[in-house]
Amino acid sequence: MTPTAIIAFLTTGGPALWAIAALSVLTLALILWRLVQFWALGVWRGQGAEAAVTLWCVGDIQAAQAAIPARPGIRARLAAAAMAALTNPRFDHEAAERDTTRIAKNELAEMRQGLRPLELIATIAPLIGLLGTVLGMIEAFQALQDSGAGADPTVLAGGIWQALLTTAAGMAVAIPAAMALSWFESVVERVQIDMEDLATRLFTHAPGDGA
Repeated sequence: MTPTAIIAFLTTGGPALWAIAALSVLTLALILWRLVQFWALGVWRGQGAEAAVTLWCVGDIQAAQAAIPARPGIRARLAAAAMAALTNPRFDHEAAERDTTRIAKNELAEMRQGLRPLELIATIAPLIGLLGTVLGMIEAFQALQDSGAGADPTVLAGGIWQALLTTAAGMAVAIPAAMALSWFESVVERVQIDMEDLATRLFTHAPGDGA
């Protein structure tokens, strides 16, 4: 579609369709931003952390710390922080656990950035579309009333399909937003489970615990 055709299409749906179009651009931007952020956080890099924790569990503390990758993913960063806390003579077991929990919460909070806006878009896009449809139907029936007995059914039909455009557009934006949100949340949940597992193994085999 040419820019002129796109503008004409948006104008047909009225302000509601313009709002939904803006939400569609925002949705795409949020999805791409989260994908880039997930990659930067190393969400899909977990081998280094697993190797380091395995060495830690067999008692090779120095090798475990050295096994942390130069560019650690989110799991490896947590493992490194837990190891540093557990080997810090100023920290007892509880203090090390609190410090590790703090770091894990910060990492997970960074992963969850942008998910609330996606959730909001998935909720309000269909509502905006429905509002646009209701307003369009009101205008169509007002036009039918004003035309009196000589009303043309094709005019009413044209007004109705134009009004329904906003509902379809709202759903077209909400469905991808909801799908992306569900997938992002599943990734966060998977990472959280992995981090809890790594931290549990590290603390279970902490130096001086008789492991």
